[in-house]
Amino acid sequence: MIRRFALLLSSITLLIPVSSFTAPQSQPQQSAAQPQLPLSKDPQKQREFDETRANILMARKQYSEAIPIYLRLVQQEKDLRRKALLYNRIGIAYQQQGMFNPARRNYDRAVKADRTNASATNNLGTVHYQNKKYKKAIQFYKKALTIDPNLAPVYSNLGYACFADKQYELAMDTLRHALELDPAVFDHGSSTGSLLQDRSVTNRGFFYFLLAKSFATSGNAERCAHYLRKARDEGYAQFTTAATDPAFAAVRQDPLVREILQLTDNPPAPPPPPGI
Repeated sequence: MIRRFALLLSSITLLIPVSSFTAPQSQPQQSAAQPQLPLSKDPQKQREFDETRANILMARKQYSEAIPIYLRLVQQEKDLRRKALLYNRIGIAYQQQGMFNPARRNYDRAVKADRTNASATNNLGTVHYQNKKYKKAIQFYKKALTIDPNLAPVYSNLGYACFADKQYELAMDTLRHALELDPAVFDHGSSTGSLLQDRSVTNRGFFYFLLAKSFATSGNAERCAHYLRKARDEGYAQFTTAATDPAFAAVRQDPLVREILQLTDNPPAPPPPPGI
């Protein structure tokens, strides 16, 4: 399977994933007192203090307060890679407020400043994903993976985008690969960081069923049972087809799978013959 991914990708960092985006604010954000850090006569130390202050504001989700600090820092910064990191954070601050156009512009600036910045490249994909431009999102996720092929959250993003684009088999293979790289890739909570992870999806029950089916074909009964349960809990009524679907044959005897499908070891007694 890894060879398959390599073929797919050939044609085409602090890491804390973010699973969802904040809706636009209709009123100015009411926030707690801003963190106060000491002033310094040393310009470099002052920039470090300012950046720490902006990072704290981001952690507190006070995005509008963080943006002007990052903008001032990026104007003072001469190192292109450092500029890219700051532009990327500005983009995240805008995106977390649902302001996708300024977010995209700042991600573009980050990529132009440093074309090896996989996080900003990935984040451009999340903007397109949120705007339902799935093929465009897929292009950016694949590009990010050519920069760093070991980013499980980017494989996760790619899998979700392929699912939204109805490329179901590729979506499941990609998501399974993300889990191989990081078994907890779907469990990370919402937070600030340099790389955004989007787990929004329509028809979630069907999504989990296909993921269960993907793990069944690879013989991973535990993961299969986990996602079958999630498909059932999401109200996907057809999850019971796993009881007869040949794709689930390798795991159907597993106790966890049998329990979810309510399969019994003793078949029902045949009806009595006529006349008795």
